[in-house]
Order: sequence, then structure tokens, then C-alpha cells
Amino acid sequence: MCGIIGILGREAVAPQLVDALKRLEYRGYDSAGVATLENGRLTRRRAEGKLKNLEQRLAREPLAGLVGIGHTRWATHGRPNEINAHPHAADRVAVVHNGIIENFNELRGELEGRGVRFASETDTEVVAQLVAAVMAEGFGPVEAVKAVLPRLRGAFALAFVFEGEDDLMIGARRGSPLAVGYGDGEMYLGSDAIALAPFTSRISYLEDGDWVVLHRGSVQIYDEAGAPVERPVLTSSASAFLVDKGNFRHFMAKEIHEQPEVVGHTLAHYVDFAAERIVLPDLPFDFRDIERVTIAACGTAYYAGLTGKYWFERLARLPVAVEIASELRYGDAPLAPGNLAVFVSQSGETADTLATLRHAKANGQHVVSVVNVPTSTIARESDVVMPTLAGPEIGVASTKAFTCQLVVLACIAIAAGRARGNLSEDDERRLVRALTEVPRHMTAALALEPEIEKLARDIAKSRDVLYLGRGTSFPLALEGALKLKEISYIHAEGYAAGELKHGPIALIDETIPVIVIAPHDRVFEKTVSNMQEVAARGGRIILVTDPQGAKEATVESLATLVLPHMPASVTPMVYALPVQMLAYHAAVIMGTDVDQPRNLAKSVTVE
Repeated sequence: MCGIIGILGREAVAPQLVDALKRLEYRGYDSAGVATLENGRLTRRRAEGKLKNLEQRLAREPLAGLVGIGHTRWATHGRPNEINAHPHAADRVAVVHNGIIENFNELRGELEGRGVRFASETDTEVVAQLVAAVMAEGFGPVEAVKAVLPRLRGAFALAFVFEGEDDLMIGARRGSPLAVGYGDGEMYLGSDAIALAPFTSRISYLEDGDWVVLHRGSVQIYDEAGAPVERPVLTSSASAFLVDKGNFRHFMAKEIHEQPEVVGHTLAHYVDFAAERIVLPDLPFDFRDIERVTIAACGTAYYAGLTGKYWFERLARLPVAVEIASELRYGDAPLAPGNLAVFVSQSGETADTLATLRHAKANGQHVVSVVNVPTSTIARESDVVMPTLAGPEIGVASTKAFTCQLVVLACIAIAAGRARGNLSEDDERRLVRALTEVPRHMTAALALEPEIEKLARDIAKSRDVLYLGRGTSFPLALEGALKLKEISYIHAEGYAAGELKHGPIALIDETIPVIVIAPHDRVFEKTVSNMQEVAARGGRIILVTDPQGAKEATVESLATLVLPHMPASVTPMVYALPVQMLAYHAAVIMGTDVDQPRNLAKSVTVE
């Protein structure tokens, strides 16, 4: 989603603003811009498309101001063009905005009724015009922002600068994240710690409803009621997150190859390797008292939750409902007090997931979050945080965050099974040993990349692709199809293999690649039967299996990718890598923007 940076500096800030925006590119965007104070007057430079276009504009028309705001926009209201690019300005004020002002039509109509003329199609300009209107009545900038914020409905993060005010910046958040950075005679605002890392490691995260008044020598934070509050100043480790692609062509490729390492880090956080047991943080509930688990997430995280359902029900005998977060909140599903709700999110800022978390808390659920950013809003509002330790994931299409989410969900399920008496001590040891072998198996999976790259050339020629799987391979089929759609723009669908005869088989012909995810497990023979149905209709099968599965699969396939033998409890984590690599190489062959696919954003902070 959109990225925000603001700097109260001691030298020209435009180059720093652009550099910070580059660190926010992973969020997804379609235009960018900056505004600074030039001799006390607000001056803007904006450009459609990538940041290089803004850089070229600034090279032709440089800015020298010492205070400024910058923005990368992901279009919600209005086309992705320069007119709608941020910052937006009105008389004496400029603003950048992440989120959606839900009542902007009502506010715009009110302002137009007063004779205000709008230059853009965006909801954001309404905020600038409202603040300007209040200032025109004789109020100062701080009083004007204070008066306007209660009138805004929706989720937003905002940063304001003002003409004639070269030592003032105001920020506000409701729903969307915003952080304050403390420098030496300088102050900063940013969407996240990654944006602020080059400037400072001292950061405060604004709480929901907070707004902040920044001067170079002081910070005053107010809560939603306007009362002064203090927020802790933390030392951020985000400077370690200033990553580059290294020897890889894309961030996604690098992140695929990082999975053995980051999964190892995540395991080390939850596993006592010596005792071969799971060690979770202290929980404010007993799994024996839990009657039902609700898992809520969006996108790839939702597929991680679907996989977790199999583990919780099999290992802990706990009934699980897995919900798309946006559906759970509005579906009015009954949530009996005292049960467990698990929220899965890479960013920890996903708007639908956060709103559903609050809904679950209001219904008396114990809230556990599985997130990659332990300082995120979802983490801060949870009873228990289970970090995934994947490190920063820059590619929009999730890879290493997904497999780390699977690791954490598996660890929770094992702990629940042990606590509920469904697993013995020996069972736990066996399952933990299987988990500890996952990084090694992932390394073996990565060795298949040359074969996968060749197969991707065939996939890239296709208009439609099907993915099939049973059991925990079914969510992986859904995830494989999503990956291919996300980055190659090839239409793909994932199905439970047993559903093939109930409709999808009508699609099968000699033009359709069918990717079958089938480790040799208790449902392998059933999956082979489905493969035979595909083969009989000319479908081109790519089988992902293990040595025993390759030996026993009696169906002719276009190719067979053979992974090491491993216990069924860990196959989703390892089998994820081939489907990720297949999507990646198909996208590279198609020539798409792999790391920033069209219309997508890394962190979806609006509903």
C-alpha cells in the first residue's frame, strides 16, 4: 500500500525523501511525489509510474527545502496519474495519505458547496482542503488539524507540512501504521521502520487514533481525545533490514532461496532441539479449555491457515474454522467466549485482518497473532504474538513469510496436541524431529531449480493452468495457483483433487498443464486415480512427489519433480518451494515485473 516519509532536516531533504521512498517500494505503488518548503512556500514534484520518473523530474527541477514529505501512491480513488499523485495541497498546506477516507464524498460536497474547487479525483485532497478551510478562519495549523481529524471516517495515516512553518510537521494515524523517528536535531515520520532506518534507530509507533506534532527539538503525541500521551521510544533493528538483491535477479528469487535459513531461525525460536519439544511463550489460556479455534487471514496467509486446520484437527483434535478475514467480520459467525482466534499476517497491518481481530476480541476470544513484524498493529493488539522471523520480505508475492507461517502454525498445533493429551511425549519428539529436517529438505528442493526453469517455459505458453492436491496439499494447490496468477498473469486455479469430477474436469484438454502435488502419503493412491482421469483427457501432468511416489505413479506425465522422502506432517513447507519457483520462472519468461506485479501491494492497509 502507499508509503509515507516526512523529514524535518538540516539540509536539503528531497534526495533523502526519494531514498526513503525506494525502501517503501515493496509496498506497491503507481505514482510518487514530494513536497518541500522553498523559502517558506510549498513546492511539489510528482510523477506517474516508478520512482525513476520522479528522480528525473527532480534532476530537472531540484528542490532545496529543509522540511518535506514524500509518498508512493497505490491508487484507490482516482486514476494513477500525476494529477492524483501525492502530496496534495490546498492553501498553505500539503498532505500525504495512506488509507481511505470513507466519507470523502460527503465532505467534498460540503466544501464544493462553499465554493472550493478540487484539482484531483482523490479522497486525500478533501483532507487538505478541510484543513485549509479551518486555517482560513484564523486557526493555526495544529488547531486546524485537531479540528479536522474527528471529521474523517475510515483508515488513514497522514503527514502534513505548512507554508511559513519550516519547523513543524504533523502526523496522524487511524488504522494505517505511522512511526516517529528521533534524530539529532532532526525528526522523521514514516510508514514503517524500514523507511526510517537510514536516518535513526530510535522510533515510536503511534497507537490507533494518535496524532503528533513534530518540531526539530520536540515531539508531542496526543491520543484520539486530544490528551497528551507518551509512547515508548524503541531501538529498531530495521537497519539490518536494508537488504538488496545480492546476486539474484529479483527479490523474490532471493527470498525463495533464503527459506532454509529463515525457517531454521523460526524453528530455533519455538523448538528446544536438545529436548526435542516445542516451547511456546506463556499463554493466557489452557488448550484443554479451548473448544474451537478460528483462524483468520487474507491471501497467502489464508492458505497457511487452511494448512494449519489439518494440523490442529489431526494433532490436537481441535475443531477449526478458517475464515477469510473480510468475510468473518461481516458474516456474523458465532464466536463463543473463551475460545481461540489466530490471526495470520505477513505485515501485521492488513486492514481486514486487523478489523476482524478487534471483532474477535470484542467477542471474548483469546487472540494469538502469527506475524512477521512483531511491532505491527496486529501484534500490539494481540494477547500473544508468535513472530515468524522471516526477515523483511520485499517481493509482493509472499514466499518465505508463507513457509515460516506454516512452521509457526505447526508448532502451535503440536503444543496444543501435547497439552490436550492427544500426543504423547514420543509423538512430540517424532514431530519435532521432522520439523528440524525441513531446512535440509528445502535445500534439496532448491536444487531442482534447473528442471523447474525448463518446465516454466512450457507453463509460460499456457493460458490456463490447474493445480491439484489432497489433504495438506490442497491448500498448497491453491497457493501455487495464486502465485502463478500474481506474478505471471496466467489464469490458474487450485482444486482439491477429489473435486475434479465435480466440474473442473470439463476444462481438461491437451493445452492444459495440470500440476499435481502428491507426496506419497495416505491419500496418494486416490490422487493417482485423479491423475489418470486427467491423462485420459490429454492433460499435461507435472507431478511433484517423492521417490516412492515417483515409483508408484503409473500415469505418464510431462515431468516429475522428485523431492526427498519426509513425514507427511512437514510436506507443505517443503513442497511450497517448487510451486514458488515454477511461478517465478514462468513470470521471468513472460517478462513481468516479478517483485512488483501490477495492481498488487505488499501490505493491504485498506478494506
